[in-house]
Amino acid sequence: MDCKGIIFDIKRYAIHDGPGIRTTVFFKGCPLRCRWCHNPEGIAATKELIFFEYKCMHCQTCVRVCPTALITFENNTLIINRQTCNYCANCSNACPTEAITLVGREVTVKELVSEVEKDTLYYDNSGGGVTFSGGDPLFQHQFLKEALMECKRRDLHTTLDTSGYASKEIFSSVLDYVDLFLYDLKLADDEEHKKYTGVSNKLIKDNLRMLIAEGRGKDIVLRFPVIPGITDTEKNVDGLVEFVSSLKGVNEINLLPYHDISEKYKRLGKEYKMTVQEAPSPAKLEHIKQRFEAIGLYVKV
Repeated sequence: MDCKGIIFDIKRYAIHDGPGIRTTVFFKGCPLRCRWCHNPEGIAATKELIFFEYKCMHCQTCVRVCPTALITFENNTLIINRQTCNYCANCSNACPTEAITLVGREVTVKELVSEVEKDTLYYDNSGGGVTFSGGDPLFQHQFLKEALMECKRRDLHTTLDTSGYASKEIFSSVLDYVDLFLYDLKLADDEEHKKYTGVSNKLIKDNLRMLIAEGRGKDIVLRFPVIPGITDTEKNVDGLVEFVSSLKGVNEINLLPYHDISEKYKRLGKEYKMTVQEAPSPAKLEHIKQRFEAIGLYVKV
């Protein structure tokens, strides 16, 4: 039987998610709760409604078609009772301006890989392929594994963009089908990691060490989200530089500067816990870049 999973987007012609021109598939579901998450629509494993207020004509079509009366207008403002919504999609299908959109759709492995394979010409000409991102694709590990296996049957280059937070068994089960790992490193201190992401960093570090032990260092690109006042502190950079120095064979790290995406959270009806609104300064990024270059890494900003 063809395995099914839930994705929330497919981005074509991506050039920052691995080598060449790529198709990036975004899986729903993530075990982390990073306060700064730039893809909040990927956190929950279930479908969700997103509301673009600026598109709304106040026609109240959504109110009329909702079978469970979970959408109302109060003081000319749309209110969605998301807690008991069954995501039937009546509202999003009926909205004339797509102000309400259903995020997340179920697909089979066959459907997904057939969609990805449409861009084979771009992959062949640029050395690209498919990147699985999220959320965290390992959250849907069986669906991910079967999708990776099918991609390899079709000779497609595969990249996994992951937090690395999964059991050793789950992580090991996909290794043979991944060509490149985009591997997040956020906070060196375990307590700080728990505070800002909701989980320990022990599994993340252990899985990264396992990759190194398997001789896959050359297939890893580390990714470091630079969050002002949280991850960009001298203490945290010191800790990460020390840890990364022990990872023999890893040659590259990407710095991912924070930017404010509070509007995304508002559209999803979620609380945005970040008080920082400004991106890290060029001077701060250059300083962190030099720190990682000093231990022999190629650093991309």
